Amino acid sequence: MSDLLSTIQSGNLGAFRTALHHSQQVAFITPQPDGQEQAITFEQLNQRADAFGLSLQQFAWPIGSRVAILARNSIDYIVSLLGIMRAGLVAVPINFRFPAATIEHILADSDSQLLLGDEDQLSRVHTTCPQISFGREFIHPPQTGSFSCFDPDPQDLALLLYTSGSTGIPKGVRLTHSSHRWVVETRRSAQELHHERVLIAAPFYHMNALALALLTLASQVTTILLPQFEAEAYVAAISRHRCSWLTAVPPMLAMILQDKALLEKHDLSSVRVIRMGSAPVSNSLYQLLHQWLPQVRIINAYGTTEGGPVVFAGHPQDLTTPEGAQGYPHPGVSVRLRNSHGLLGDEGVLELKSPALMQGYHQRPDVRPPFTDDGWYITGDVFRRDAQGFFWFIGRHDDMFVCGGENIWPGEVEKLLERHPQVQQACVIGVEDAIKGHKPVAWIIPKSGEKISTQGLKQWALEYGPAYLHPRHIWFTDSFPLAGTNKVDRRELRHRAEQRLQQREPS
Repeated sequence: MSDLLSTIQSGNLGAFRTALHHSQQVAFITPQPDGQEQAITFEQLNQRADAFGLSLQQFAWPIGSRVAILARNSIDYIVSLLGIMRAGLVAVPINFRFPAATIEHILADSDSQLLLGDEDQLSRVHTTCPQISFGREFIHPPQTGSFSCFDPDPQDLALLLYTSGSTGIPKGVRLTHSSHRWVVETRRSAQELHHERVLIAAPFYHMNALALALLTLASQVTTILLPQFEAEAYVAAISRHRCSWLTAVPPMLAMILQDKALLEKHDLSSVRVIRMGSAPVSNSLYQLLHQWLPQVRIINAYGTTEGGPVVFAGHPQDLTTPEGAQGYPHPGVSVRLRNSHGLLGDEGVLELKSPALMQGYHQRPDVRPPFTDDGWYITGDVFRRDAQGFFWFIGRHDDMFVCGGENIWPGEVEKLLERHPQVQQACVIGVEDAIKGHKPVAWIIPKSGEKISTQGLKQWALEYGPAYLHPRHIWFTDSFPLAGTNKVDRRELRHRAEQRLQQREPS
C-alpha cells in the first residue's frame, strides 16, 4: 500500500493515465433533449480538458483558487471538472437544487473566481462572480500557448464539496488530489469495472456519482451519462445501451420497481451489478430486485463525503457477504466502533482512518471537527459487527430518538414494517410527544395493487416486534419526496407528519 501511495501522491486527480491520451474508445455517451446523443472519446476528452485547463491558467489566478460548477450532468461538466484540477485550481460542484440564497452563500464562502454551468441555473444566481454557460460558448474554449498539467503536493486541494446541509448551512469538505487518487487507484486495482458498461444518473455534486465518474475514466470503460435521474429515461438507457453496471440510491430503484409496465417494456438482461449506497437498503427492496433481475449481484456500499467511498470490501477468508451487510473492513482502512459510553466494542458509532479522509471543513470554526484526539474520523453512523467480522448499518446517530425511555432507530422500525407482505417501502420518523418525549410515526408505500388498513399494519407491528417500536400514526402514499441527492427527504416527511398531527387528521 505504501508503494501505491508514493506513486499517486504526486498525481493530479484530473489527469488520465498516459495510455488513455490517444484512445479512440468512447468515454461518455449523453442523450440530448432532441433525441440525439452526444459522445466523446478518451482522446477528445483529454484534449478538451487540457484546452480548458490552459484557458483557466491564463487568468493567472493563484494555485488553489476556486472554480464553481452549477449544472446537471453533462460532458461539458466532465471537461470543466478535469480542466479545473489540471490547471491547479479547486473544483466546487454545487447542488443546483439548493435555494438561490444557499448557492450564493457557497460562492462567497468558497471565494470562487468563476462560475460555470447550465444557462438556466446561472440565471437564478445574483453574484459578481464571472460566469460561463455550458453549450456553444463552452465547446471550444479559446487558447494560445502550451499546457502543462499541475503537479500537486500531497496536501494540495482538488475538490471542495459542500454537504447537503441537512443539519444547517452546508459545509465545504476539503479533499486533496492525493486522497482521491488513492480512492481511484484502489478501486481500479480491484477491477471493479473490468469490461463493464456503466450508467450514471446520480448528480456529480454528490460523492457517489463523482467518484464513480473518475473511476470509469481510470478503468477505461464507456459510461452512459444521464443529465439527472428520471425513471423512464434510466430504464430506457439500460436497454438501449446494454448497461451492465448500475449505481443508484435505493429510493431511485424503489421508484422504478413501482412501474411494472415500464420494466416489462425494456430488456434489462444486460445488468450484472447494482451498487447501491448513500442510504440503507431494505429487505423488501432486495426481494424486489431479485425478482426483477435474478442474475444481478447487489453491492450494499457505504461511504461518506468526509471519509471517501472505500471503507468496506470482501471478507479475507472469501466468506460470502450476507445480504444487507456493508462488508468487511477494507485492508487499506482502519475502523472501530464506539458506544454511547465511550467504550470500543461490537456496536456503536463508526470511526475510521483512511488515506481518503478530508483535510477538514472549510472556514467553519463554529463546527466541531469530527475527529478524535488521535485522528480518527467520527462518521456519526451506528454499526454492528457480527461474529464473522461483517459490519451492519443500524442508523444515523442523529436520527435516534427516545420514546418512553427506549432508544429507537428509525431503520429498525422500517425493517419491521417492510417485512409485511403488502409493504414496499417505509419511512419512519420521530415526532415530539408530551408524554413519551418522542413517538414513531410512519409513511408507507404499499406494493403495487395492494391495500393495507392502518389498524391492521399497527397490529402486525405489535405482533412481530416490541410494543415500543410500533408506529403510533401511519399514513399511506404513492411516493416519498426526494432530496437533492435522491435520498428520501426525511425533513419534508417530518414536516408533513407534524402538519397532519396539528390538524388532528386521522391516520
